Amino acid sequence: MTADLQKGRMGPRACLLGLLALFVAGKCSYSPEPDQQRMLPPGWVSLGRVDPEEELSLTFALRQQNLERLSELVQAVSDPGSSRYGKYLTLEDVAELVRPSPLTLHTVQKWLLAAGARNCHSVTTQDFLTCWLSVRQAELLLSGAEFHRYMGGPAETHVVRSPHPYRLPKALASHVDFVGGLHRFPPTSTLRQRPEPQVPGTVGLHLGVTPSVIRERYNLTAQDVGSGTTNNSQACAQFLEQYFHDSDLAEFMHLFGGNFAHHASVARVVGRQGRGKAGIEASLDVEYLMSAGANISTWVYSSPGRHESQEPFLQWLLLLSNESALPHVHTVSYGDDEDSLSSAYIQRVNTELMKAAARGLTLLFASGDSGAGCWSVSGRHQFRPSFPASSPYVTTVGGTSFQNPFRVTDEVVDYISGGGFSNVFRRPSYQEEAVAQYLSSSPHLPPSSYFNASGRAYPDVAALSDGYWVVSNRVPIPWVSGTSASTPVFGGLLSLINEHRILRGLPPLGFLNPRLYQQHGAGLFDVTRGCHESCLNEEVEGQGFCSGPGWDPVTGWGTPNFPALLKTLINP
Repeated sequence: MTADLQKGRMGPRACLLGLLALFVAGKCSYSPEPDQQRMLPPGWVSLGRVDPEEELSLTFALRQQNLERLSELVQAVSDPGSSRYGKYLTLEDVAELVRPSPLTLHTVQKWLLAAGARNCHSVTTQDFLTCWLSVRQAELLLSGAEFHRYMGGPAETHVVRSPHPYRLPKALASHVDFVGGLHRFPPTSTLRQRPEPQVPGTVGLHLGVTPSVIRERYNLTAQDVGSGTTNNSQACAQFLEQYFHDSDLAEFMHLFGGNFAHHASVARVVGRQGRGKAGIEASLDVEYLMSAGANISTWVYSSPGRHESQEPFLQWLLLLSNESALPHVHTVSYGDDEDSLSSAYIQRVNTELMKAAARGLTLLFASGDSGAGCWSVSGRHQFRPSFPASSPYVTTVGGTSFQNPFRVTDEVVDYISGGGFSNVFRRPSYQEEAVAQYLSSSPHLPPSSYFNASGRAYPDVAALSDGYWVVSNRVPIPWVSGTSASTPVFGGLLSLINEHRILRGLPPLGFLNPRLYQQHGAGLFDVTRGCHESCLNEEVEGQGFCSGPGWDPVTGWGTPNFPALLKTLINP
């Protein structure tokens, strides 16, 4: 399509005529994408309108086909009771299923051609199209859009976005789900460095969570590492203008990796690695994925966005739709409030996660660091769920703390651990029994007006999230906390289990949730003490949900007991 667009590039007069033809076909009526984000996030400021001749990169999400069939196949390949269990789809299989109709492809290509779009690139599944246009062309193409440059975030990142909703011609509304690069701002890391707890004396105590502490608590031996003989691999993704440094990883392993075999470098970086300072979040992801999933080939997806108009998370999804051979386990410390995202965007991203599940990818997302969350709707407080943590097609990881912060003891809830009930996605069948049991038996439920009891409930599992040591910019940093820590730890342990499965000739675990819930959390330490934070008002007084026996919306089914979890998940 790129060549066709460049070859058939039109002048402004022809562009307008082409657009006019489409508008007439749609009876000059516009159909706005609903629920577009219009609120400027805190900490971001406008630097003014963008030059009309400046170039933008916009991503068009084309309407897909056969999504009900895709959902059925995900269930079949992920359910141990199905004859299709573990028989994952290839990328080509997924493309054949969801590829947009010829009418959609033709209509959207004609529309972009008329607008003067150039350097367009599609993906294997043909359901995304990324094109370059000038600001002037983009504003003509997307009625109502008005591009401004903004600056914000800890790194004073620059992005180009529209503060106003755009509208599609009615003739296009049934062919395009959304246009990426207009509204969503990069989220800010919620990782925290907490003050060191004060206790007298240090005999027999540890001074923070390190790989040795993780391995002791979750019962890993020195032999619980990758064999180095399989094509097993794992990955983490970073989007927040954060980068890891090889020198930090080497120093981390020198300090904390002496008692187990490990890799001291990343096998592959996909995307562009920045040259600035290392970020604590990126350093944490890489160091703990590679020390929990020790001696396993590790990829890092570095997606800062190559242009100010690109959305890094969306770029990562495009990479998944364009690569046939991918790591089996992906850990992602990223999330947005559900209510900040348009319904069109959130539903389409959920479909992309479903595509990954159909291919047998295990996607783990951090549950967030704001407990149940809180926001005000029409003057009433409600809890605030996070996405993609609330997607039914990912395994969401919550957080815990040691009961005694200086000893390897039983775990309790980390009060920041994100969790709750989606306001967008209904409860999937695989968790029906577990969630119903919690709702009927918990003695500490918040008022029903605060949450959607019929929604997808999360997290699914948990791991330690409090008090980690991280090496960043060659400096060891203590007491780093957040579910950005628990997620790569759990992911690394699943990679070790995949290693055993592959050596036995079995498929990798794939989408874990149906099996996890069928087995009622077997192989996990049940966390039954503690509650997480929520709205600071008189009605709930800062308390969200509380943990209890079995599954709960704070720590899921619990934290890994590696030998027991391996035994549970090694069976076909």
